[in-house]
Amino acid sequence: MGFDASVISGVVKFIEPEFNLTKIQVGWSVASLALTASLAMMAAGPLSDRLGRISVLKIAAILFAISAILSAIAQSFSAFIVARMIGGLGVGAALVIAPMYIAEIAPAATRGKLVSFNQLNIVVGISVAFFSNYLILQLGQSSAEWVQQLRIDSWNWRWMLGLETLPAVVYFCCLHFVPESPRWLIMQGQHDQALTIMRRGSSAEQAKKELDTIRINLATNDEESSLRDLFKKPLRLALGIGITVAILQQITGINSVFFYAPMIFEQSGIGTDAAFMQAILVGLTNLVFTVLAMMLIDKVGRKPLLQFGVMGIAFFMLFLAYGFNSASYSLTAQDIASLTGNFDHSALLTLTDMTFSSDISFKQTLNETLGASTLQAAEAELLTAAININPLMILFGILGFVACFAVSLGPVMWVLFSELFPNKIRAIAISFVGLINSAVSFLVQLLFPWQLANIGSAATFLIYGLMAVIGWLLITRLLPETKGKSLEDIESLLSSK
Repeated sequence: MGFDASVISGVVKFIEPEFNLTKIQVGWSVASLALTASLAMMAAGPLSDRLGRISVLKIAAILFAISAILSAIAQSFSAFIVARMIGGLGVGAALVIAPMYIAEIAPAATRGKLVSFNQLNIVVGISVAFFSNYLILQLGQSSAEWVQQLRIDSWNWRWMLGLETLPAVVYFCCLHFVPESPRWLIMQGQHDQALTIMRRGSSAEQAKKELDTIRINLATNDEESSLRDLFKKPLRLALGIGITVAILQQITGINSVFFYAPMIFEQSGIGTDAAFMQAILVGLTNLVFTVLAMMLIDKVGRKPLLQFGVMGIAFFMLFLAYGFNSASYSLTAQDIASLTGNFDHSALLTLTDMTFSSDISFKQTLNETLGASTLQAAEAELLTAAININPLMILFGILGFVACFAVSLGPVMWVLFSELFPNKIRAIAISFVGLINSAVSFLVQLLFPWQLANIGSAATFLIYGLMAVIGWLLITRLLPETKGKSLEDIESLLSSK
């Protein structure tokens, strides 16, 4: 799922000129996946109650593979969007069902760490996607005969997307070795099979005790659950926390960084190859700090990790806003002479030694001078030549932001989602808050290229930083600690407030 979602970060630079896209269309090429993921999230929970958690995950794996093949061979922007939307259905299903399944099968003492494995594997997928994008970009510059025969240079973005097929096939095969959720089996009346599975993770006595607790809980709440039940008084606090965290995880800009990392680094003037290389550092940072979160979540607790991480997110986003706001842009005659783009360089001579205090004013002047289509193809090279900024400051800000996200909102959100809601309504509830999370993600992804083009990098990161400050205040006020408590105990705690 992580590979499928983030491989697009290396693709957008190439499909923008190939399909002659506007900035909103660029955003749509990324965000279309999140749109159908939102729809899948609402359907996946109830569907998993009927078919089982593992069956729905197998369907998601098939959708990943279909999306990979169709997006790689797409001949039009419309066909590309349809292929990405098919992948979004798999993403939505996997995002909801995987953490819910792990929470239902994990012992309480290690549930936080085990649910975090879901986020860890997503992070591994993101990191592999960043690396494979960079590798394909480098291979495309090789003169080797096999590279030319496979057309990796001219079909680089198609190869980036086509490689999605491999993890999808591996995922589908591995799911055949995964047992069904014991709590789902109990809901279906298959108590003996559930007990057999539960004994794999705990002693026979503990497994029997937990099974009896689940049966009593289900018997007490044996009426049919619906979305309307989520808004009843006993669940209002759990729902409020879920919605708050769902919005906060996306409104602070994480998928802008994951899905547009090369574009952001190009804004700092380091060039395309270096931008793709720095995107790999984003993936590695995300991986290291996700592992750290897994080590801490059942020791430190959910709330302290969130408070620390969200405060760090606010700091680094405001730091990035300051960094881009302090940048200036100017082109010397030597800069213009060194440009390699296929356009009339002499048109830029009128801008010689002019200094622009913002990326917006610089891009607007370039647009008036060169025209939109020429600027679209040459923007990265022109920014590299003109910007006066310390790119290491931007790299530090991005990596700091990713580290704080990875140790908090990344894994902790899905742990909380899997813990907050009662057994009978858990699938519906996670689908609902997951829908909100994905809908906000869709808007963030859709608008990010437009924001860079129209309000600039500094204002965009400032907005994300302010959202993080608000989120920190809400977490501090609303969230109780759920560390070490059984799912049934958490239900009693939240419904009593």
